Amino acid sequence: MDWGSVIGLTLALASVLLGQVLEGGKVSSLVQPSAFFVVFMGTFGAVLLQTKWSQFKTGFGMLRWIFMPPSIDRKDLIRRLVAWGNLARREGILSLEGACNQEKDPFIKKGLRLMIDGTSSQRLQEICNLDLDTFEANLRNSAKMWDAAGGYAPTIGILGAVLGLIHVMENLSAPNLLGQGIAVAFVATIYGVGLANLVFLPIAYKIRSHIQVEVTKREMIIDGLVCIANGDHPRIIQERLTSFDK
Repeated sequence: MDWGSVIGLTLALASVLLGQVLEGGKVSSLVQPSAFFVVFMGTFGAVLLQTKWSQFKTGFGMLRWIFMPPSIDRKDLIRRLVAWGNLARREGILSLEGACNQEKDPFIKKGLRLMIDGTSSQRLQEICNLDLDTFEANLRNSAKMWDAAGGYAPTIGILGAVLGLIHVMENLSAPNLLGQGIAVAFVATIYGVGLANLVFLPIAYKIRSHIQVEVTKREMIIDGLVCIANGDHPRIIQERLTSFDK
């Protein structure tokens, strides 16, 4: 659990609600389902319009990383790569067949299989880097949906406010309701600006940081596999990979 995200989101929402109370307002006046529907659904409708469905699903799926970030045990990864390097130096590359069959990570499995099949270290690096570039591009393009949501939400909030004001103008015959009606209309603006700056944009930044962690992990794997393919001493492999763990 990423407690920083939990605390941050709590503080962000609490600041708005507490500010409303300190100003003498009621929290209930900020609860407007119609305004929330316009802003939330309108924002994600616009995002979906500009985003491929597959990327939209991937981007939404990465939302769990905000509270449950992907776990990466770099020390264990280094230990395994060094052990494979030691085994390959003593018994040859073909001795990694067992490790390949037991490996669950498809990226590592692919790299081991390429080595076992006799792929040169240079060719191995080219293939794995191409795989990494595709992987990174897909994740970053999917994560852009949250940046887009942060850009659209304030404008959709203004749209919601205008819709509310239209409703107010239609009821000018009841002056005693104008103040309340205008206040309700501007709640949509609060939703738009608040969601953009307190939720959507912070989510986008945090997801990008987790994507970089995933990319760094794969760079470690590529570097370690290339070292093994070159027959480097296990101590050299460990020294190189340790630099990624700082």
